[in-house]
Amino acid sequence: MRLPGSSALFPLLILAMLAGFTWWLERASRGEGIGPSPKLRHDPDFWVEHFVVRRFGPDGNIQNTLKAARMQHFPDDDSTEVTEPQVAYFRDDQTTTATARRAWLDKGGKHVRLMEGVRLVKVEPKEPETIVETSVLDVVPDDETAHTDAPATITQGQSVIHGAGGLDVNNKARIAVLNGPVTGTIYGKKDK
Repeated sequence: MRLPGSSALFPLLILAMLAGFTWWLERASRGEGIGPSPKLRHDPDFWVEHFVVRRFGPDGNIQNTLKAARMQHFPDDDSTEVTEPQVAYFRDDQTTTATARRAWLDKGGKHVRLMEGVRLVKVEPKEPETIVETSVLDVVPDDETAHTDAPATITQGQSVIHGAGGLDVNNKARIAVLNGPVTGTIYGKKDK
């Protein structure tokens, strides 16, 4: 038995199902309706592995380099996370290298936070290398300054100084200030 007008309803039913499926497919491909909005999620939009970035000055000399195992960019806040970063600054005859297990960079890289096993090594001719160790360090690369409230240790040759209240570094002025309480042992230079 056939219902009157059922042959006209069948194409309309197929068309309605097709429109519904198209609507669902479009929303699913944008991530809508499946968990939180992609704009609210902190998912990387790209990543790079085993890379080196070099920055040159107007005179063509290298100013600094960034080498890392992995870098991920996150579009929700335009931040970047870096695994095993190694940053080197070259200034006159001095080289300062910063390493950590992880780093976070804000939009534009104006602020960098080094985390876990942070180590700065400054090498100058005719001077023993200076090593700074802490757990976290906030760096402003363009100003060549750094700050931490975490305990920090500075070692130069046999001399060791520990600041329980943190550290402020100005690489351009070649000054590092430990915040107290500060303890340590300082050895003088040997006369030749």
